[in-house]
Formats: sequence, C-alpha cells, structure tokens
Amino acid sequence: MQNSSIEAPTAAGSPSIDESEVEKFSRIASEWWDPKGKFRPLHKFNPVRLEFLRSTLVSHFNLDASAAKPLSGIRLLDIGCGGGLVSEPMARLGAQVVGVDASEANIKTAMVHADEMGLNVDYRAGTAEGLLAADEPPFDAVLNLEIIEHVADPEAFLKDCAQLVRPGGLMVVATLNKTLKSLALAKIGAEYILRWLPPGTHDFSKFLSPDQICDWMADAGLLCDEPIGVTFNPLLDRWSVSRDTDVNYMVVGRKS
Repeated sequence: MQNSSIEAPTAAGSPSIDESEVEKFSRIASEWWDPKGKFRPLHKFNPVRLEFLRSTLVSHFNLDASAAKPLSGIRLLDIGCGGGLVSEPMARLGAQVVGVDASEANIKTAMVHADEMGLNVDYRAGTAEGLLAADEPPFDAVLNLEIIEHVADPEAFLKDCAQLVRPGGLMVVATLNKTLKSLALAKIGAEYILRWLPPGTHDFSKFLSPDQICDWMADAGLLCDEPIGVTFNPLLDRWSVSRDTDVNYMVVGRKS
C-alpha cells in the first residue's frame, strides 16, 4: 500500500500558489487518469518526457540502465505532481518519490490511483516553500514539470525548488517558451482550435524563455544544460525530442 500523507498548503500569497490556477485544476482533478479526457495531451506527451527523464537520471547518477528498477536509491521530488502521471512511472522505476501539489483534490486523486496500482508514493498537499519551512531533507532530483507557468512568482518558486536539490543532484524544468509560435500553437491552437485543452488552461503572459529559466537557475547555484525541445508530429500523432525549443522545452540544471 501507498505511504502517503497530506500537508496543508501554505497560505495564499506564497510563490507557489496562484489561487485561480489551483482552483482551475482542482475542478478537473478526477480526470487526470482518463487518457481521452481533459488531460489527453499530457498522456500523449508523457512517453517522450518519461524516456528523457529516465535517461537523464541514469546518466547523471551513473546508474544501471539495464536494471529492472534503474532508479533504485534515488530520492525524487515531483513538485506540482497533479494526479501523479510522472510520480507513478518514476516509482515503478525504483525511485523513492515524494509528490507535492497545492491542490488537495489532485493529491487525493493521485493517492487513490497509486493505491489501486499498488505503488508506494509519498503524496502531500503542499508547496516547495512549505517543504523548506519544514526542513525537508534535500532530494537527489527535483522534477519541475509544466508547473512553473502556473505559479504566482516563478522566479521565487524556481529558487525554492533549487534549494531542495542536494549537492551533486539535479532539477529538470519543463515548460512553454514565450514565442509567437508558442502563442499560436500551445495557446490558440491547442485550446481554441483543436480543443486539446480547456480554454484558459494557459496564460501566455506566464510563458518563460529558456534563457530566463537558465538565468534563474544560475542565480540559484545550478549549471544549466542546453535546452531540449519537444515537438508534435500531427501525421504520426506522436511527440519526440527535438532541437526546436520554440514551443515546449525541457532544461536540466545540475548542482555542483
């Protein structure tokens, strides 16, 4: 059974909490694990993202890629974990996973699903700054995936997350670039034309460039790798890693 707990989120005004964003995702929390529902794009996106995370962690920590559970011994934080679409696969790969989200509804959905799958994930309703205030031990890896564009203060949030990375560890940030192409495809196209996402899912004013992310990482003591793009092929209905970072991208920051 799942070892899980619920920690109350910190008060409004925290860097991690944009109340309207928390409420938005809380309303559809029950749909996280429906591959044909409102989170269908994430289900499509997940395989390429998970493969990137697996290979990055195995390489960084010099792990055995051929092992059944190659991430055994890695303590990992999935911040803004939602319903657990990344937390669960990381746990299956052997990582000791702590999944934290500001929405208690999301956390309850994640807990129920992990229990049904027989997975041990430590889910908590809370925030990055809440973990720091509670003197949470640092993590080998912090996954900061598709969350920074939904928080109140992205710079403070990123730097709080960086404090939760142990020396020698890493953080992976995935988000949307602030380009006209991203506005056209990820906002207007995905929400209003293709209806992949509910209208209002994203706020273009909160999109961030890789340079901005890397500057904040550097300020927080992380060395930033070259950003990796993730692009969608509509003919194959498939996502893949790419050099094109104009829309979706991932960045790895490493702490010395």
